[in-house]
Amino acid sequence: MTKCSLFRAFMVALGMAATAAIATPAHALVEININKGNVEPLPIAITDFLQGDMGAQVSQVIAADLQRSGLFAPINKNAFIEKISNPDQAPRFEDWKVINAQALVTGRVTQEADGRLRAEFRLWDSFAGQQMTGQQFYTQPENWRRVAHIIADAIYKQITGEEGYFDTRVVFVSESGPKQQRKRQLAIMDQDGYNVRMLTDGSDLVLTPRFSPNRQEVTYMSFANQQPRVYLLQLETGQREVVGNFPGMTFSPRFSPDGQKVIMSLQQEGNANIYTMDLRSRTTTRLTSTAAIDTSPSFSPDGGRIAFESDRGGHPQIYVMNADGSGQTRISFGDGNYSTPVWSPRGDLIAFTKQSGGKFSIGVMKPDGSGERILTTGFHNEGPTWAPNGRVLMFFRQAAGAGGPQLYSIDLTGYNEQLIKTPSYASDPAWSPLLE
Repeated sequence: MTKCSLFRAFMVALGMAATAAIATPAHALVEININKGNVEPLPIAITDFLQGDMGAQVSQVIAADLQRSGLFAPINKNAFIEKISNPDQAPRFEDWKVINAQALVTGRVTQEADGRLRAEFRLWDSFAGQQMTGQQFYTQPENWRRVAHIIADAIYKQITGEEGYFDTRVVFVSESGPKQQRKRQLAIMDQDGYNVRMLTDGSDLVLTPRFSPNRQEVTYMSFANQQPRVYLLQLETGQREVVGNFPGMTFSPRFSPDGQKVIMSLQQEGNANIYTMDLRSRTTTRLTSTAAIDTSPSFSPDGGRIAFESDRGGHPQIYVMNADGSGQTRISFGDGNYSTPVWSPRGDLIAFTKQSGGKFSIGVMKPDGSGERILTTGFHNEGPTWAPNGRVLMFFRQAAGAGGPQLYSIDLTGYNEQLIKTPSYASDPAWSPLLE
């Protein structure tokens, strides 16, 4: 796929359109090797886009996205020597080399006669003295933040060679009110914590929301009418339906990679086993059959295997099995309890929660259990979810003495941990695929 067709593919939804009017050279010299471990952030200058306040706001969102990734270090604007007055002209590269801006972003935001916004940008290699890429987008004014995220994704991809993750959303449980009467609502937001919108009214307890991989749909657990059930919610219409009427409690629902099935845990007579349900035929298939508690199933991205949590060995550990339930094998053997396994979108790692020594950690291991690494540890960390490029995790943390949980992100190096600010307490995050 060419760069131009890739950009157009980003713009299908929300009335956005992209054009390839800005020339792009065949090669770029600035790059980040994100496979070598702890990466030194790349100094990048992101100028205020012309014209007016909207342009400055777009550039601020781009800078915040790139900085939050841990791979880029936006340079303070007070250090800029050249003031960009025409983003169509090549900048004075010597002025940017002096302040060690290895990459430079310029652009403008204008309003068309039909009311749409046109946002355009250019990414320059300051030391090579050439343009790396450039693009322009058309959208409705209310979508300006999304345009900024898409531009940040384009810059990220051009320099790292991998897909970005900024044009995404996160569904989570918003928690508000007194601790003894906590109101829990299903909510959705942009990945940076903005544009929060409630999806339920808080009259029923909600837990473990999860995105469909290919539709604007989430699955979650709710105690509506005092009955624990797994629901499907259409984000565009607000339509809600019960996945199935089971005699026991159903929990930990998650979609299969093709979006055609939901895998979940069904509790009966004191134990819990894992089932899949075909969303078209509504037929169920039982995958585990033990006297233990098997829960938190998660498909590998190719749909061939499933990671899950089980206490069949005496305390919670992580197991892997084939998609038909065969070959059930334990893969976690460290000290403590392991839970909430989630397979990376890249297929190379499984994230988990580990409880040991009175603390909770978020970590990753390979699908065979080798290479375990702890990324962060705290009083109570739980519930990891992957960004769609498999480079960043989001989770929730409740610090000792805190009134409620908050959301955090951390990259695979473990060095770049970020608080994701939300209007209220927040838990159970689930990251969407890249928007279409």
